[in-house]
Amino acid sequence: MDKNINGETRRHGRIEIVCGSMFSGKTEELIRRMKRAKFAKQRVEIFKPSIDTRYSEKDVVSHDRNFIHSTPVESSGALQLLALADDIDVVGIDEAQFFDMGLVNVCNELANSGVRVIVAGLDMDYKGIPFGPIPALCAIADEVTKVHAICVRCGALAYVSHRLVHNDSRVLLGEHEEYEPLCRECYRKVLEEEKELEKIHKQYGRAENHT
Repeated sequence: MDKNINGETRRHGRIEIVCGSMFSGKTEELIRRMKRAKFAKQRVEIFKPSIDTRYSEKDVVSHDRNFIHSTPVESSGALQLLALADDIDVVGIDEAQFFDMGLVNVCNELANSGVRVIVAGLDMDYKGIPFGPIPALCAIADEVTKVHAICVRCGALAYVSHRLVHNDSRVLLGEHEEYEPLCRECYRKVLEEEKELEKIHKQYGRAENHT
């Protein structure tokens, strides 16, 4: 914080993004930064999308079961109203990929008003396609931290969260049973294997229909 010519304290707002695949430690890093801010006696508030109830309805919980209390919200508009209602120094947002695109403007406005905004989320979906508002947030952020899981097949840095179950919905909350982190090369090989299996199943189905 600095003081202006009138001697009033002026906060420096900023946007920090922590992104990567599943199991890369995004939420863990968000919780670490928020707890450091609380330790420094800063006023903090953390939000998460209300659809994320995997571990808790109200807490933000990492895969390692570290947690911090949060406020579930339905939309970026609700988040903005709550964040501006109180005099908050630091706003944390978890699973930001599930929010609407309005989150980009909300984060910008909060940062411009002197709030430090820390956002964690998936940068790509299970198909490797940029996910929700995260790419746009990365573009306007003051700092972007890309964290990586480890590929479960070869041990290299993971590139994407590969979905293990058959479900075409873009949003599917899950854990190790539903997703695995893969590097780019292993992900490419898995896609090729899945295409071959699909061909075999189709051929098998046609053969059964002729009998």
